[in-house]
Amino acid sequence: MASIFNTLNIGYSGLSAAQTAVSTTSHNIANAESDGYTRQRVVTAAATPIFSAPGNVGNGTQITDISRIFDNFVYDRYTGISSDKEYSDFTKGTLETLSTYFPEIDDVGIKSDLKEYYNMWQTFADNPDNDAIKLALAKQAETLSDSVMSLQGKITTLQSNLNEQIKVNVAEVNSLAQELASINKTIDVAEAGGAYTANDLRDKRNYIELSLSKLIGAESNIDVIESNSRVNSSSNEGYGSYTLSVNGFNIVDGGSYHPIHISSSNNSNGYYELSYERQDGVLISMDETISGGRIGAILDLRGDKMSTDSSGVPTNGALQRVMDQMDAFATTLIESTNNLYASGATTRMESNTIDLSETESLVHSPLNIKEGSFDIVIYDIDGKETARRSVNINQTTSMTGVAGSNSIEGQIIAQGDDNADGNANNDVDDFIQFNWATYASGENAIEFVMNPASAAKGYKFGIEDKLQDDKYDSGSNFAGALGLSRFFDGKNAKDIQLNYEIKENPTKVAAGKSPITGDSSLALNMIQQQFEVYDFNVGNIAYQSTIYGMFDVVATEVGVRTNEAVLNNQTITAQFNATEMEYSSISKVSIDEELTNLIKYQTAYGAASKIITTIDQMMQTLLGIKQ
Repeated sequence: MASIFNTLNIGYSGLSAAQTAVSTTSHNIANAESDGYTRQRVVTAAATPIFSAPGNVGNGTQITDISRIFDNFVYDRYTGISSDKEYSDFTKGTLETLSTYFPEIDDVGIKSDLKEYYNMWQTFADNPDNDAIKLALAKQAETLSDSVMSLQGKITTLQSNLNEQIKVNVAEVNSLAQELASINKTIDVAEAGGAYTANDLRDKRNYIELSLSKLIGAESNIDVIESNSRVNSSSNEGYGSYTLSVNGFNIVDGGSYHPIHISSSNNSNGYYELSYERQDGVLISMDETISGGRIGAILDLRGDKMSTDSSGVPTNGALQRVMDQMDAFATTLIESTNNLYASGATTRMESNTIDLSETESLVHSPLNIKEGSFDIVIYDIDGKETARRSVNINQTTSMTGVAGSNSIEGQIIAQGDDNADGNANNDVDDFIQFNWATYASGENAIEFVMNPASAAKGYKFGIEDKLQDDKYDSGSNFAGALGLSRFFDGKNAKDIQLNYEIKENPTKVAAGKSPITGDSSLALNMIQQQFEVYDFNVGNIAYQSTIYGMFDVVATEVGVRTNEAVLNNQTITAQFNATEMEYSSISKVSIDEELTNLIKYQTAYGAASKIITTIDQMMQTLLGIKQ
């Protein structure tokens, strides 16, 4: 039979349950703005009744658990879309920065500089002997080349900044992974025996999971998920073995973690490469497997595949593609300009340093030399053509060789009757000396020189490419590829600049092919260049366009890619907001709801205290009967 003291205990159990509920509600309110916090609820149940003859007598309430309201399935979707949003946000921001480097409106930018550059050639063609115009042309060429180098430098800096961010973010990933492994150990200790759930520790673990998902697209996996419908119909909790992986690589396994290795020691440009260490110590590259989160965005923008040659640059990536396109634009501008400028008469032409052996096939070398031919033209002091010889280039033509061989040198020094006049002393081989030089660095260069005796008499020479049709790009590009008699120095967008000799003395700019006043044939060819179609090679892709058109391709692709990133970000943001709202409706603290619960539990506490005062009055009555 239940006693009066049992009834007193019932009141006490009610007081205790209400007090715990008030404490838990207060804990929820206090952490309403805490990142990663999940609201908690007190789970109560009727205590074991007292068995008596009339029937079971209630024995009050008992607290069975304090559970958090959490849905693993919704949370997995939330971390997944958070990874996508971080990737999209970072990509959008970076591409918007990149697009600001192409202000091709209001007569500002490289295209405007290019237009003014060709306008100056037109002015020069109209006044080929005006030194002031030569100075203005040289200045405009400097402005154009500086703009190209500046743009490429900005993109390179942006790419380098992304590379440094990889190091910072991977360090954060490793730190969080180590902390996560430590929390897993603490959770295992706190939940040993299965009596209680370590709610706040699990919240902390989930928050780190979310951070790792945003950073690197990490995904967590837990062995068993159990429903907890007593608290909420959507609530469930995971138990058992735990792993956190990045595209199949487990960086956290229970209480142990495997750091991501990062190193730039194997790259000449300092680009970082990521790898995962297996249990046997072997490092496996991770660059191409990371596709989510901020690091995934950085790798896709910077490039995640490195070239196997000595250049040490990425072979893919959004920024690298733009840089490759700018290099193709600048390289074609340099080579096509120099190829035309080499037709201007001079006494000496020296090539760029070239990574080419003297017997290597020119067509199959890294140089952009094509099958075809070019003419070496000799001019006398009066500008009259004295001799002309064609030099042919086929699949096996090399740079050096004996007279008459299939080499550039062999064809130049071979004795011939270029003028068909029976005179053996007025042919190209009588004027031109071919020199091959090898420097201490191992690089080579060639030199064409007018022999001193002829130079003293005022003889000069030029190199004219022989076109297979009426297109400028149908020649051999021999002088342009080698950089003979250069108007532009450099090889690509990183180092393009006006030739140093012209920069020091702009009056040296040639307007015509022959060394006489009034000749503007070279300048007219330069004007025509802007309308010519060239092959711009970017990796395995060849664009056929004008110089203007190629720059339009670069600027347009940047604009299109940026616009795609903005639209994609809008879609992902909408999905993220919907998923975040769903997650928040389940797990986040609602101040209004908690205040309502606080009033409810306060009322319950008052009601339980009424039981205590009632029992107290009953006991006083009993004591009064005894007296």
